[in-house]
Amino acid sequence: QVHLAESGGGSVQAGGSLTLSCAGVEDTINVYFGAWFRQVPGKEREGIAAMVVGGRSIMYISSVRGRFSIAHDNAKNTLTLQMNDLQPEESGVYYCATSITGHGNPFHKETYNYWGHGTPVIVSS
Repeated sequence: QVHLAESGGGSVQAGGSLTLSCAGVEDTINVYFGAWFRQVPGKEREGIAAMVVGGRSIMYISSVRGRFSIAHDNAKNTLTLQMNDLQPEESGVYYCATSITGHGNPFHKETYNYWGHGTPVIVSS
């Protein structure tokens, strides 16, 4: 069983930075994709950054590419998301997720088997 726990959310001003962490992402045969999703009020949960855990493939949606950085710390079994130049419209709840296999679109929530409970991010203007 995989248990994921996010931390690092909080409040920042527009243009600020936050680093989110997700504990419990162990590089085993039961973990393929690791990803970060966000859910903005009134919208669907969307994948924003994904990677093959233990591999080299890293993917971002266009709106965060160049500002956000996903990484996996093998020693700490932690998935991180460094977020720079945050904007108010990016306020919401951020979730980490892992998949057992590589089947499916890494930005689709249906691809993932395990989820954390989320951590809130508030960006003020």
